Amino acid sequence: MFYNYARAQNKPNVNSKFPDYTAMKINITFVLVFTAFLLVHNTFAQTPPADTMAATGGIAPVSFQSAEKYTSNTDQKEESEAFLREAKKHKILTRKFDHLPDYKNGYYIVSGVFGEKANARKSVRNLAKRGFKADFVYNPANKMHYVYLQHYARWQDAIEACNTNLDNRYGSTTWILQMANPQPDREAMVQKVVETEQMALQRELREVQAPNTALTKKIAEVKDRELNTPATVKESFMKASSPSTYDDNSTSKLLQKADQYFNKMWYAEAAELYELALEDSENYSFKTIERVGDAHYFNTNMERAYYWYDMLYDKYKKEMSTDNIFKYAHSLKGTGKYSRAKRLMRLYNKELEKQDEDARNNIPRVTRGEVVLDNILKSETQMEVKNLDINSKYSDFSPMRYGKDQLVFASAADSSFFSTRRYKWNNQPYLDLYVAKMNEESQEVRDAVKFDKTVNTKYHEASVTFSPDQNTIYFTRNNYGKKLKRDKHGINHLKIYRSVKTEKGWSEAEALPFTSDDYSTGHPALSPDGKQLYFVSDMPGTIGATDIFVVDVMEDGSFSDPRNLGPEINTDRKEMFPFINEDKLYFSSDGHVGLGGLDIFEVAFNQEDGFLEVRNLGRPVNSNKDDFSFIIDEKTQKGFFASNRSGGKGDDDIYSFKKLIPEEVNENAIAGIVTEIVNGEVVPEALVTLLDENNRKLKEVVTEADGSFVFEDLEGNTKYSIQINKETYFESKSEVTTLDNVHIDTAFELKKLEELIAVEDGIRKIKMDMIYFDFDKFNIRQDASEELDKLVAILNEYPSMVIKIESHTDSRGPRVYNTYLSDRRAKSTRDYLVSQGIDPKRIQSAIGYGEDRLLNECDGSVRCSSQQHQLNRRSEFIIVDM
Repeated sequence: MFYNYARAQNKPNVNSKFPDYTAMKINITFVLVFTAFLLVHNTFAQTPPADTMAATGGIAPVSFQSAEKYTSNTDQKEESEAFLREAKKHKILTRKFDHLPDYKNGYYIVSGVFGEKANARKSVRNLAKRGFKADFVYNPANKMHYVYLQHYARWQDAIEACNTNLDNRYGSTTWILQMANPQPDREAMVQKVVETEQMALQRELREVQAPNTALTKKIAEVKDRELNTPATVKESFMKASSPSTYDDNSTSKLLQKADQYFNKMWYAEAAELYELALEDSENYSFKTIERVGDAHYFNTNMERAYYWYDMLYDKYKKEMSTDNIFKYAHSLKGTGKYSRAKRLMRLYNKELEKQDEDARNNIPRVTRGEVVLDNILKSETQMEVKNLDINSKYSDFSPMRYGKDQLVFASAADSSFFSTRRYKWNNQPYLDLYVAKMNEESQEVRDAVKFDKTVNTKYHEASVTFSPDQNTIYFTRNNYGKKLKRDKHGINHLKIYRSVKTEKGWSEAEALPFTSDDYSTGHPALSPDGKQLYFVSDMPGTIGATDIFVVDVMEDGSFSDPRNLGPEINTDRKEMFPFINEDKLYFSSDGHVGLGGLDIFEVAFNQEDGFLEVRNLGRPVNSNKDDFSFIIDEKTQKGFFASNRSGGKGDDDIYSFKKLIPEEVNENAIAGIVTEIVNGEVVPEALVTLLDENNRKLKEVVTEADGSFVFEDLEGNTKYSIQINKETYFESKSEVTTLDNVHIDTAFELKKLEELIAVEDGIRKIKMDMIYFDFDKFNIRQDASEELDKLVAILNEYPSMVIKIESHTDSRGPRVYNTYLSDRRAKSTRDYLVSQGIDPKRIQSAIGYGEDRLLNECDGSVRCSSQQHQLNRRSEFIIVDM
């Protein structure tokens, strides 16, 4: 998820509670050294064409000619067979797992199996006291924990250990667990590491902005010094990425590079390299496990953060700080493990109590939080929440109303600078402001375009608010003049900027006077009368990681001194994304009790008492992920917010919401049962698609074992189409119109493709409804195309089938002309089939027979109706070969 400047906490530098948006501090030496290496040494990269060099900023792209040698699947199979033979020879029991990629391959000497994790941990602690490198393997398939004494890379060592009872140190029964997970694509992993190096280098080179002549001269100097670098970057990382070929030097370099990325707050890259290094359990130090957990935590990958924090807790519980415990508890909530999270928060309270008297004052609130969390989990607001169509695969958030029918928001959707302007915190493109049309009634948002180019720059812009007259905009941007500005620690902070709308457009934005190069300010929110500006900052006087402040906006456009909203609103963690209306202040926080990640809170206020009690909005607005940038119209109870919850389209998505009055709960639904048309048997596992009037797909379900399906929460008095597909059956499509809060039951019948193949007078034909043509015409009518689509389905189902097409007319008109007309109809039919993807070779012929083969007596000698004549205007399909 993207907007980490707003959501990160506890950064490596205490003066930087907001992350740096480009890089922490540019290591010029590293840039020049690594550039020299890439440009001078051609042992791993061939010189590309000039245009390729220009496209990549003058840096040669890495290309691999061949992979390092790894154990092949055949070798692995032979090794496994040899191990089993030897184990059987020595009467050693074995078992093999190949579905647990989180565990290192090899051979584990197992001493016991436990159902409860607590018992497994206790056994591991006892074995560790006796000098064993004990741990356990958890198998989710049977929910068992396998405690092992030692892990070996070679089966020969494992066999010997069992035979000698681990040098007579363990007298009880043991057996060997073989871990044989499929080997990852090391080549691809190494390619990714080196590409990451190139991306980082290109970024740093752009920021250095050194003239080419100076850079070339410096590269020559570096070359002359004959730097002690590896033969190739590829070779170095190949070694560091293979568990079987680890050496201390290459592993150390991998961890050093991961640490560099972590310190720059490039958490996406750091997490990748830490994960690579941690494939070897020898690297399971406190610092490395803590950092990989933090890298995932700051990038809001709570699943992986929980995995590593849980391991940190298992291995280094006594060394964990209160901050470690807090993040561990948050990752538990972020993965839905609320009971365990509450126990960890109690431990967190105890640790705080040990530290100092000031921290003890926070304990009642956190302890009371257990009750608050239970109440949040038990309650859920009746609300309709929808993911907006404008969301991209990247980050979209911070919606704000603009005028009566527009919505401004921040997005990283524009990937035109994907390869050159990618933000290192979480590996996504930079943010810009967009404006889109908004339907007030349906809350549909569409036709998003970039906001004014005077406001958008090549760095981040986000989180806007407008004055009541819509002529002044406040927004967040990197501290940016002609280039990025940094503090003494190399941190590029955020500032709030203001721009005024004139006849010529938006004016050049200016930073507000209370912003600074030494701390960040962002997330502006104006009060409805425009007289107060709320914002987020880590300026001096901040209680936690980031706090909400307010300033008065004077009539002359100046501002009062910032005021902290105080400990009732701000906690020792993060508060951000304020939004205020006439009745309430809304904001996001991970310091108040919530469901995990950032939760959205509301607090009412009045002139007499000020802010009242902070309340969590609960589900479904809040989830166990980050939920933030909430805005609402109190009169209509409609609004928008952003979240990186599961099921979205990208990283952060914008959602609309509408609070439902109980009697307005949507009962509109279409339910049905799908059966086979001939025998009436139900058809399970058929794909049922709900389409709107414009044939756009809205929902999909698969029929249950009894052939049933249901679409709920539909619009009332609306026409829908139900389309049903299943292999070996013809597609079925029908229109259904909903009523007002009525559950509609329907029935659908499918026809098998094979039932349309029949034999008449010894000739195999495809029996279909008539392919009718208008009088004296040969174009394919709408009803004919629908029928021909069935023929297409049959031909697709039987790919070896060859047919011939025969077309016929009625007797009206000259015989010669009728033969000509029918031939045109046959060829029109053939052309339609080909246009639908049928190979022309599968159509042996397409011939018209005119009025030579009438189906009735209407040959001109008797009087016939139009309907009788139409029966003779037809196409037939003869099966030549199957």
